[in-house]
Amino acid sequence: MDNVADNEMLVDEYEQYHNDRTDDVVVSRSGSEELEPEPLADDFSAMMARILPKDPDLETADEAYHTWHIQDWRKLKKKEHGPVFQCGGFPWRVLFFPYGNHVDYASFYLEHAWDKEPPENWYACVQFALVLWNVNDPSIYVSHVATHRFNADEGDWGFTRFCELRRLFNMPWEGHGVPLVQNDEAKVTAYVRVVKDPTGVLWHSFQNYDSKKETGMVGLKNQGATCYLNSLLQSLYFTNAFRKAVYQIPTEAEATRENSAWTLQRLFYNLQTSENSVSTTELTASFGWESRQIFEQQDVQELSRKLMERLEEKMKATPVEKALPELFVGKTKTYISCINVDYESSRVEDFWDIQLNVRGNKTLDDSFKDYIQVETLEGENKYDAGSPYGLQDAKKGVIFESFPPVLHLHLKRFEYDINRDAMMKINDRHAFPMEFDATPYLSDAADKSEPWIYQLHGVLVHSGDLNAGHYYAFLKPTKDGHWYKFDDDRVTRATDKEVLEENYGGEYELSNGAAGVRQPHTRGLSTKRSMNAYMLVYIRKTRLDDVLLPITKEDIPSHIEKRLVEERAELLRRKKEREEAHLYINIGVLSDESYRSHHGFDLTSTDLPPGDPAQPKQYRILRAKKVGEFVEQLAEERGLNANQIRLWVMVNRQNKTTRPDQAIKDPEMTVEEAYSRFGTKGNPFKVWMEVGQPSTDGTISWPDSSTSVLVFLKNFDVPSQTLSGVGAVYVRKNQRVAELAPTILEKMNWPAGTEFMLFEEIKHNMIDVMKPKQTFQQSEIQDGDIITFQRTVKESDLPPTALYTDARQYYDYLLNRINITFAPIKATDGDEFTLTLSRKMTYDQFSKKVGEQLNVESTHLRFAPVLASTGKPKPFIKRNPNQTNQTLYHILSGQVSGYGYSMHRQDALYYEVLETSLSDYESKTTLKVTLLPEGITKEQLVEVLVPRDGTIADLLAGLQKKANLEDDIVREMRIFEAHSGKIYKEYQEDAKIAGINEYVTLYAERIPEEEIQMHDGERTINAFNFDREPSRPHGIPFKFVMKPGEIFKETKERLSKRTGIKGKQFEKIKFAVVPRSLYSNPRYLEDGLLATLVSTVTATALTYRLEANEKACFYNYVDQRNAKVAFYFAVQSGGSFDVDYSVVGPGEKVVLDGTKERQGDFVFTAQSIGEYRFCFNNEMSTFAEKMVDFEIAVENEERAQLPFRQGASPEQASALEESIFKLSAQLSTIARNQKYFRTRENRNFSTVRSTERRIFNFSVIEGLMMVSMAGLQVFIVRFFFQGARKENNARQSRTMQQPKNAEPTFPVDGGGCRPPGETHVETQRSVDPNTSIEDYNRVMLEYTQRRMSTFLDMDDGGGSPASRSSRSSNTSGNSAVSTSGVLARQAPAPSFVEAPHHRGSQTPDHKPMKHAGEPKTGL
Repeated sequence: MDNVADNEMLVDEYEQYHNDRTDDVVVSRSGSEELEPEPLADDFSAMMARILPKDPDLETADEAYHTWHIQDWRKLKKKEHGPVFQCGGFPWRVLFFPYGNHVDYASFYLEHAWDKEPPENWYACVQFALVLWNVNDPSIYVSHVATHRFNADEGDWGFTRFCELRRLFNMPWEGHGVPLVQNDEAKVTAYVRVVKDPTGVLWHSFQNYDSKKETGMVGLKNQGATCYLNSLLQSLYFTNAFRKAVYQIPTEAEATRENSAWTLQRLFYNLQTSENSVSTTELTASFGWESRQIFEQQDVQELSRKLMERLEEKMKATPVEKALPELFVGKTKTYISCINVDYESSRVEDFWDIQLNVRGNKTLDDSFKDYIQVETLEGENKYDAGSPYGLQDAKKGVIFESFPPVLHLHLKRFEYDINRDAMMKINDRHAFPMEFDATPYLSDAADKSEPWIYQLHGVLVHSGDLNAGHYYAFLKPTKDGHWYKFDDDRVTRATDKEVLEENYGGEYELSNGAAGVRQPHTRGLSTKRSMNAYMLVYIRKTRLDDVLLPITKEDIPSHIEKRLVEERAELLRRKKEREEAHLYINIGVLSDESYRSHHGFDLTSTDLPPGDPAQPKQYRILRAKKVGEFVEQLAEERGLNANQIRLWVMVNRQNKTTRPDQAIKDPEMTVEEAYSRFGTKGNPFKVWMEVGQPSTDGTISWPDSSTSVLVFLKNFDVPSQTLSGVGAVYVRKNQRVAELAPTILEKMNWPAGTEFMLFEEIKHNMIDVMKPKQTFQQSEIQDGDIITFQRTVKESDLPPTALYTDARQYYDYLLNRINITFAPIKATDGDEFTLTLSRKMTYDQFSKKVGEQLNVESTHLRFAPVLASTGKPKPFIKRNPNQTNQTLYHILSGQVSGYGYSMHRQDALYYEVLETSLSDYESKTTLKVTLLPEGITKEQLVEVLVPRDGTIADLLAGLQKKANLEDDIVREMRIFEAHSGKIYKEYQEDAKIAGINEYVTLYAERIPEEEIQMHDGERTINAFNFDREPSRPHGIPFKFVMKPGEIFKETKERLSKRTGIKGKQFEKIKFAVVPRSLYSNPRYLEDGLLATLVSTVTATALTYRLEANEKACFYNYVDQRNAKVAFYFAVQSGGSFDVDYSVVGPGEKVVLDGTKERQGDFVFTAQSIGEYRFCFNNEMSTFAEKMVDFEIAVENEERAQLPFRQGASPEQASALEESIFKLSAQLSTIARNQKYFRTRENRNFSTVRSTERRIFNFSVIEGLMMVSMAGLQVFIVRFFFQGARKENNARQSRTMQQPKNAEPTFPVDGGGCRPPGETHVETQRSVDPNTSIEDYNRVMLEYTQRRMSTFLDMDDGGGSPASRSSRSSNTSGNSAVSTSGVLARQAPAPSFVEAPHHRGSQTPDHKPMKHAGEPKTGL
C-alpha cells in the first residue's frame, strides 16, 4: 500500500474492513499445558510447526517466514509497511498500525505486496501467523493465527486488536519482569503457508459468486422454506434418465401453470440453460400450495413420494408410462416360513424407497441387516398354518427380491421419544460408503446374473433439529466427475470428506474442555453434529450409463424451448427498455375512432381492459424527437398529409376530468418540451389527434381560437341504454346553443324536427341541462368540453329493459357502476356469473337483474355476503321494506345488517333460488325430514318449508310436493322423531310445528299394511339397531307388529320384509329383546315363540296434549305379582308446567298421587295382578293446555347370574356383579339426566314462545291505547274551540246591535287590541294588500298566544271566558282592566279589514297601524 505522510490520520478504509470482523485468534500463553517446552520466537522452524501446524486435508503449495525488526516504535507514522517477501510466487508484507487502527491496541495485518493491481482473477488461500516478540528475550512473544482467501477485493487480513498498547510498553510480561517492547523496538515474524484450493471455494466469502461461471451449473431460489424441495429437485434433475422421462410427457395440449408436469419440464429446461438461479414458484403453484405452505418446512422423503405419484398419473397412457417404475421401483417379499413343515406364506410388494433405522445401527450395512432380520414365532406366539399343519414354529421376515437402478434410502433421523413425548432428531453417527454390495440382502431366488453393486450418487443433508433446520444436497452429476454441493441458489465444488465424513453425524472431537460446538440453524451448543445425511441416492454401477445418459437438445420438447426462448427475449427487451427508459417517453394518442368507441366519461378511461378500441394508442417516442416528426409518423400510418393533423395536449382539470386543452402549434418543439410546457406533471402524456379536411384548393385552415371553441359531442341512446362518442365540432362563442341542432341532426342522420335535449358533462357527478337560448360563451363552454344530446322518446315506445330515461340518470349509473360476481350457495344449483350494476340499486332492483339472468322470479331469490377470508357465505340478507336504506352499496359495505366493513367481499354475493317468494319463505321454517321409501335400507333427506304456526299435516303436504308422492301414500304416512337411534315420539297430524326444533331428527314413512290391519292381540313394539351393546344404538329405528304365538322364523321373514334387508346381509344380523328396565341385558333370540319372550316386558311411551279442564287416564295390565312398574312423566309445556296425577291399582287402591307436580319418576312393586290406571288431571286450568311426556314400563326380569370362574368364591363373583349393576345404574342416571335436560329445553322453548306472544299482545294493546288517547285529545281540543266559537258568536250578535258610528273600546294601556283590519261583521273579511308579511305574522302570533291564554283561564275558572271576566270585574273593581281582558280573549279569527287608526292602541309591543282610507281588497 502507498506510504502516508507523518501527520496523516489513521486510514478509514482499514476501519471499515476490519472493525466488524471476528478474528480467528489463537494466543500463545506462558505455562502451556503441554509437556514439551515452548519454542523460542527465534527458532523459526519449531515455532512454525507449533503455532501453524499443517492441515492433513489441505495440500501445501509453499510456506515461508519473514522477520521485521521494528525500531523507534513511538516515532513511527500511524501506518507502516514491512519489507516485501515471497511465498508461493506471490509478494507479501506486514501492514502495521503502531498506535492502533482506531483502537488502543497495536494492529497487524498480512497483505499482498503487488506494485499495482494483482493479476486478473488472482487469489491465494493462505494460513498465516504473526508473532510479536522481544528483541532481547525470544521467550517473550504474543502470536495470532488466521486463514484467509486473498484476492483483489480483499488484499489484507489480520488483527485489529493484536495486543493492548499499555500491556506492550508498561506492564512486565508474564513471569519475565520486563515488557515485550523495550527501547521502542520489537520484532514481528510472519509465518505464511499457501495451500492449494481443492474445491475452488476454500475460505470463499461468496461475494459476487457466480455458480454458473465456477461450476457450469445453477441453483434454485428458496421461496421461504423450500430448501427441502430444492435439494430433491436437484437430485432428480441430475438423475438424467428421470429428466429425460419428464421431457417425454406430452404437455403441449395442456401447457398451463396448473399442469405440474409442464411446470417441471420448464424448471428442468431452465436449470439446463439458465445463467442465473431458477425460481420454483411455477412448480409450487401447480401443486396448489398456498403462500403459507411455502414457509412451512416439510419432509423431503414424503415430498418425493407425492411427486412420484403425481408424475406417474401424468404418464399414464403415454409412451413413458413405465419409465418411473423401471427406474425407482424394487420388490420386497414379506414371508412366514414354517421351520418343521414345508409351508410358507409370502407376499411380494413394490417399494419406491427404503426406510432404514439409524438408532442402534452404526453403518448402512447394520441398517440393512436390521431391516431383513428374522423373527422366530414359537411358544405362545406360534403361527397358525391352517389345515392340516395347525400351529407351527415359524420364521417371519422381509427379504429383497430386487433393487431398482436408482435406489433411494431414507435414513430415519426423526423418531418419537416416549420420555419427552415429542418427535426428536437422532444425531447418532451412521456411516455410509461410497459403494456397497446389495447382494447379501437379496433372496436366494433373486436374479444375480449381474453384480448388485451400488455407487453413491447423492446425499441429501438435514442440518438443524425438528423445529428449525435446512436442507442441502451433495450430488455427483457425472459418472467420473466431481462432487458438488447444491445449497439453494449456490453451487460449489465439494470434497469426498464433505460428502461422507461430515455427514455421518455423531460426536465432535472437542478439546480444552469445550462445552460443545454451536450448530447452524439452532441456538445452542451441541456435542453432536446436527448436520447429517437424511436421504441417500445410489445408482447400480452396471446401469450408470443408462441412468446418467447425456441429455441432448433433441430430448427437450420443442414447445418448451420455444416458449421459454420467447419469454427470455421478452425479458431482455423489457430490461433494455428499463435501461433506456430515460431516453423515451410514452404518448397516448386519441382519435375520432377511439372516441366513437368510448362509452363512458370523458374521451377515454384509464380502467379499460387491454385491447379496448377506446384506449389511446401508445407510442414510445424519443424525447428529443420533434412534434412535427411525430405528426409525420402519424400521418404516414393513416395515409394522410402531415398538414392535416394537429395535436391537442390532454390535461387533468381541477374537477378531475381529462380534456384537450390547447393545440401544439410549433412543429419544431421537441416532444419532451411539449410535455413539460403543456402536459400535466406526473401523469401520462396523452394527446388528441385532430384531422382537418382540406378545402377545394387542397389547403388546410384551422378555426380561429379567439372566436371558436372545440367541443365534443356524445349521444345517449335511451332504447339501447348506451352512451357513445359522436365526434368533435367547432362552435362560435357568440353562437346560441340551439344553433347546434343542425350539426347534430346531420351527424346522426335524423330528420328535421327531431326533438332532443342537450346536457353538458361538466364532471363525473355534475351533468347540467343546457339552455338553448344562451350563447356558448354565456354557458361558459371552452375547448375540450363535452355536450351530450338525447333524443326524446315516448315512454310507451321504450323497451322494458330501459331503466334510465334521462342522460343524467345514466351518468349516475356510470358513476356508481360496479361488477358483482354472483355464485350459487350450492355449487350444483347453478352457474357463476358477473353482472354490471349500480351501487344505488335497491335490493329489489338488483334482484330483478339477477332474476332476468337466471330466468326466475326476482321475488324467489335471496342473497348472502361472501366472507373475504374463507369465501364462505355469511347469513342471508333480510329484505328491508324501506328500500331506500337497502341499496347495493349499503349491502356490500355492511351498513344494513352490521356485517362489518372489511369482513366480506365488496364485489361478490351468493344467491339461492327459493321455491316460494322471499316474504313467504321468511314467514316459514325449514324442517329436514328423512323419507324412508323402502323399509330402513333407503333414505332420502328432504328439506320441507312449512308455516311456523303450521301442523304436521302441513309438513306432510310439503313433503308430498317436494318428493312427488301420491295422495294415497301420504294419507298412510306418519312422522316420528328419533333420538340416539331410538324412536322418541310419533306426531299426530294436528300436532303443532312450533314445538319441533329444527335440529331434531325426523323420519317419514308409510305405515306398513300389516300395522294398518292389526288383529286382536297384536301390538307394536319399537325396534332399534345396536352394536354389541344396547347402549350403542345406530341406524334408523322402526315400529314392528308382534303377533302372539308366531314362530321366530316367520317373524324374521316379516322383519326382512319390514326393513328391506335381504340375503347374506340379513343373515348376519342377530335379534334380541331389550327389556325397558334399569338393570337388564339383551336376550338374543333363537327359534321359538317370540311372544313368550317379549311378554315379560311391556312399556308405553307417549306424549299427550291435555286440554284445559280435561282428565285423561291410561291403562296397563300387570299379569304377575311383585312385578316392577316404572312410571315417569314430565310436563313439557303449558301454564306453569304442572299437573295433578294419580296411579290407581286393582280394587281402586291408590298407589301414587300428587297435585301440581311438574314431573315425577317412580318405581313401585305391583302387589296385585290386574289393571293399573295412570291418570293426569288438568281441571285446575281454565285456558292452558298441557303437553305431558310420560312413560310406563312393566317388567318382571330375573337378574342374570354371572358364571363362576373355577377357584373363585361366590363373594368375588357377587362383588363383580354388584360393580356391573352400579355401572348400569349410573348409565341409567345419565339417561334420566338427558331426559331431564330435554324437558328443560322444551319448557324454555315454551316460555320463550309465551313471552313472545305476550310482548306482541302488549304491543297491540299499547298501540290501540295510543290511538285512543290521540283521538281523545283531538276531541277535547275541538271541544274547546267549539266553546270559544259559540261565545264569540254571542259577542258579535251584541256588537251588531250597537250604533253604526260606535267606536270600538280600547283599554288605556293598549292591551287587547285586535289584529289590523278586524271588523264587527265576521262574514265581511278582507286584508289590506299593503299589510306586510312580517306584520301579519307578528299579529297572528300575538293573537294565538291570547287565544291559548283564554283556554287556560277557562280551565282554571271552570267556565266560559265571559263568565270568568265578569267575576274578575266584580272582584277587582277595575272595569277597564277586566274589559280589556274580555276583549283580548274575544278576538275572532284573523281575517282583516282596515280599521281606523287610533294612537291609543300603540303599545311598546306593537307597531302603529297603517292609516285608514287606503283601498281594501281581499287577500
